[in-house]
Amino acid sequence: MVIVQPGKERAAYNELVNIEGIKDVYHVFGEYDFVVIMEVDDLGILNHIVDMIRGSETVTATQTIVGAELE
Repeated sequence: MVIVQPGKERAAYNELVNIEGIKDVYHVFGEYDFVVIMEVDDLGILNHIVDMIRGSETVTATQTIVGAELE
């Protein structure tokens, strides 16, 4: 989940959808501005993508939730 600077939502969205490894980006209303869906093979890749998101000038905060499939 991602919080961006007020008024920078479109710029942040355009940046997010172009990051390799991001599957979907949803603009939401409430505490967060976007929910970003990633599907990765390991936590190293996840950390790399999250670091890229956090490195954006438009992003002010992130919250990561890791989900796993039940077998």
